[in-house]
Amino acid sequence: MKIFEVNDKKTRREFLHTAKLIYKNDPNWVQPLDVQIEEIFDPKTNVFFQNGEATRFLLKDDNGKLLGRIAAFINRDKAFGFDQPTGGCGFFECVNDKEAAFLLFDTAKKWLEKREMKAMDGPINFGENDNYWGLLVEGFTQPSIGMQYNPPYYKDLFESYGFKFYFEQVSNNLDLTKKFPARFWKIAEWVGKKPEYNFEHLSFSNIDKYINSFLEVYKDAWEFHENFKPINIEDVKVKLSDGKAFLKEEFIWFAYRDGEPIAFLVMYPDVNQIIKHLGGKLNLWSKIKFAYLQKRKTISRARIVIMGVKPKYQRSGIESAIFWHMDKVLKKNSEYTDVELSWVGDFNPKMRALHESVGATFAKRHITYRCLFSENQNYRRSTIIPVDTKEKAIKKEKK
Repeated sequence: MKIFEVNDKKTRREFLHTAKLIYKNDPNWVQPLDVQIEEIFDPKTNVFFQNGEATRFLLKDDNGKLLGRIAAFINRDKAFGFDQPTGGCGFFECVNDKEAAFLLFDTAKKWLEKREMKAMDGPINFGENDNYWGLLVEGFTQPSIGMQYNPPYYKDLFESYGFKFYFEQVSNNLDLTKKFPARFWKIAEWVGKKPEYNFEHLSFSNIDKYINSFLEVYKDAWEFHENFKPINIEDVKVKLSDGKAFLKEEFIWFAYRDGEPIAFLVMYPDVNQIIKHLGGKLNLWSKIKFAYLQKRKTISRARIVIMGVKPKYQRSGIESAIFWHMDKVLKKNSEYTDVELSWVGDFNPKMRALHESVGATFAKRHITYRCLFSENQNYRRSTIIPVDTKEKAIKKEKK
């Protein structure tokens, strides 16, 4: 077996083709658009190259047959915030062969070691964690847009190599054909009547306002997360620009108190229900096909990608009020029957409790692993977000 670095047009095509070989008999797999994957590894389009680097590798047998692939990358904004400098690996695809898989893992490890890393997380993305993050271990159904999908045997390949459980990610499903719990709506109605609160959905005509609102809430809401770093404004702008063709303004909501942004909810139509028919291509014909299927209301599911509430407003009913507005919108778009709430880490018990309160049921489980490069290092799993973040935020504000 031989390893090849992806460094030209031919190897870039082979990197994409490897996934097709692995999933050729899997009806649940949705082939991502080629351009989506390529943009992740293009310094001109991925803002994470501003303070990071990435590479890709292919594995072939002695006859030149593709066996697998892997990517390795470093986000220097976060790498040095852990107990040990930590890089990442992802976009792993491999035949069910431990020797082949271990060679791919070894290659990523050596590349990271040369750049002073002492550990690697995987499978993760060279970007924010809303896309291609974690290994699917339960719930092998068609993935929604941006969600990681893989064969069940990958779990054994990762764990046999030495990857250890870092954190668990659960996605839940909200059946829109069923009513929300009555208590949930009473809270939403109570909050909605308060004159100091205002709720608005995204408007591209005033996009700067909503980007700034998003960044302000995100900074406060995630401040107490492990190794927190503010989100890159350019990354937000790129995602909004890339998604403008399919995003619905009424699917993205903001809450304000006396003009101060205090919460948001971002929901995408699950365009994977259309992308699965495009074969990874985004040419003229596929664009016509996309528009046709979109007009036919092929999309029946949405994905809540992220929700954030400033700590001092948590447990005050704001979450219920946002869901109330979201429910109103979805009722107007009656073709939508399900919403995937994905994903929530086991380090975030408050958000998991919110999922339960709206009546959502379990759908999928992913695991993010960490591999330490030395046995002398002390392994520590991801820390739980403190339940007293609201109290901490209020105390901080008073100082």
